[in-house]
Amino acid sequence: MIVLGLIAMRHLLASHSPQEPLTAVARIGRLEETVLASGTIAPARLVSVGAQASGRILALHVALGDEVHKGELIAVIDPSTEKNALATAQASLEQIQAQHASRVIGLHQAELAFKRAQITFPQEASSQADYETAEATYEGAVKDVAALEAQIRGAVITVDTARVNLGFTKIAAPIDGTVVAIVTPEGQTVNAVQAAPTIVKLADLSIMTIRAQISEADVTRVQAGQKVYFTTLGGRNHRYQATLRALEPAPESLAAETPAGAGGGASGASQSAAVYYNGLFDVPNPDRTLRPSMTAEVHIVLKSADDALVIPSGAVGAPLPDGRRTVRVLGTDGHVANREIRVGIDNHVDAQVVSGLQPGERVVLAGNKTP
Repeated sequence: MIVLGLIAMRHLLASHSPQEPLTAVARIGRLEETVLASGTIAPARLVSVGAQASGRILALHVALGDEVHKGELIAVIDPSTEKNALATAQASLEQIQAQHASRVIGLHQAELAFKRAQITFPQEASSQADYETAEATYEGAVKDVAALEAQIRGAVITVDTARVNLGFTKIAAPIDGTVVAIVTPEGQTVNAVQAAPTIVKLADLSIMTIRAQISEADVTRVQAGQKVYFTTLGGRNHRYQATLRALEPAPESLAAETPAGAGGGASGASQSAAVYYNGLFDVPNPDRTLRPSMTAEVHIVLKSADDALVIPSGAVGAPLPDGRRTVRVLGTDGHVANREIRVGIDNHVDAQVVSGLQPGERVVLAGNKTP
């Protein structure tokens, strides 16, 4: 038994010689070079539906998560003040219109009197003073009527404005979308004097926009039109495909920076902070799987190759003067030989061999000693 055990151990050591280097097989596969970025998912359209009228919200006709259509009633604000303003404006208009009708009658009388004076004065049937009085009365009546017509136009505008303000008490959906936030609940009073307060937020969730933060080290290699794919934290097995739509020219932090000369310049903390540029792309969301503020792991494809001959990047040596690279190939006889190859895509994990190597050949990984 001891002899058999020694023989088995000797055979095992012989088959796993410490002199045999660690190798990898050159294989056919897909290879791509990508830029990795962290993205945030947001609706392509997000609208804050606000109020242009002040008052208490009498009724809120939507709930969180409701689907609404453009023009659908969302909320109603107490219209008492706006109704009173409209009634006052209409009464003022009617009063001016009545004054105008009275002055038109007076104008007609003044016109007739002036026409008579134009006939009787040349015939010396009336005096110069009577003629001048008739003329002045007529011209004054004309101007009075014109002034009232201008007041009517102003009063009509006032009525229209009051009617529009009354319409502002009914808040309608400006787009088709989903209620993603209720900012002001029913019964609360809103004040639209200084700024339009937000009642609800509507989002079109059928198309989502991803804002991918690309580091300054990678942004020079990224451009609009490149293919991208991403996964979410809750769905890593599903890959969403898209195309990069735009690359913002400056980081978001630029908008928050203090202008030069207005605060002594940027602080040391901001100068040493990492800089990221937003890459934007859109993806359909028909089943509403993607939700606002989700995190996306984004891959921007710089280069890709199908049916490429692939070996580990760790097996490739440093570039030679002519651009070729060196690998060590383990032959079928167990000997290792240096070979020069040309490399295409290299993503620092795997490298594409363009020439110099055949599928199935074994390359020695870096750090292994040759026999």
